[in-house]
Amino acid sequence: MFSAAALAPLPVDTVEASAGRFGIVFAQNTTLPLRAAGHKDDVFVFPGFAPSPYFSLACRDRTVMYVHDVFLLTRRSELNRAARLYFAPLFSLAVRSLKYFLVNSEYTASTLRPFCRSDADIAMCRPTVRNIFGLGAGDRATRESMPASLNVAALGTIEPRKNFRAASDICKALAERLGIPVTLQIIGREGWGPDANWLARQPHVRLLGPLPDEAVRAVIEASDLFICTSRDEGLGLPLLEAQYAGLPVIAPDMPVFREVLGTSGLLIDAQDAPSAADAIAQLCSSADWRARHVDAAAANIARWNALAGADHAQLRGFFEAMLARQRVPADGRAAAVQSPAA
Repeated sequence: MFSAAALAPLPVDTVEASAGRFGIVFAQNTTLPLRAAGHKDDVFVFPGFAPSPYFSLACRDRTVMYVHDVFLLTRRSELNRAARLYFAPLFSLAVRSLKYFLVNSEYTASTLRPFCRSDADIAMCRPTVRNIFGLGAGDRATRESMPASLNVAALGTIEPRKNFRAASDICKALAERLGIPVTLQIIGREGWGPDANWLARQPHVRLLGPLPDEAVRAVIEASDLFICTSRDEGLGLPLLEAQYAGLPVIAPDMPVFREVLGTSGLLIDAQDAPSAADAIAQLCSSADWRARHVDAAAANIARWNALAGADHAQLRGFFEAMLARQRVPADGRAAAVQSPAA
């Protein structure tokens, strides 16, 4: 989104941190401040992590932070130790101090605004959804409407906020409702908290761990449904990515998921397993439910990407206006957008 090709003809330099948490910390507090001190007319964009106090306090007029969510402020009880003690304080200072923000959704914008200074400029920058797993609908539209069993896919790090326990309960209730086996397959690494151990004990749950793209593709394309039961998301990009497979997407009835899915998904009360199971069973009751969702998924991806394209069309102007406010260097060199990448 912030590459030289994406922002051409603006000159862009990418500053990369070495791998690992130490590399990010060193880049935040040493590499990038030194770069900023030597390039006083450039704009710095932080697309993946919060800037150091140097940028928040000394370079606030030429620093842009891309905010994916505000969980570091709103869900502190669900953070691991590193996030609570290091990343959250940096993020809090940046949000309270900086003037320029980009956000990935209207929902993120609405949750970010209360924490910002009154004159903060928050611009939409929705990401284009790419078919990163190489998914396809294949023969999905013509598969039998009610098979002998159902496979439900989920994707994400197993941690309390993702609330995969609710997905497990919903699948168990759905099996009882339909009278057929329903298997929940979770793709993603084990994070902090006790959820992974609990899920591993459920006979209808399969923890697949982190998988290469081709294996993710095989699991999702073979699945009948895709479910998210997260308590909160800044965007929920995997829901859109999964729609390239043409399968129905089920998510909690929350503003961010209404924004992402439009009318293409099934929105449920994730904490009420029986009612969620009833809604999913109703979805599967018509003979053409698979074909309808193949069409709905494709239409929603097109809708979202049109919004993302409109955001990107205005992104260059956003940076051009910032650069115009910086003084012209004595040597006449054009100011650059520095895009730190973790």
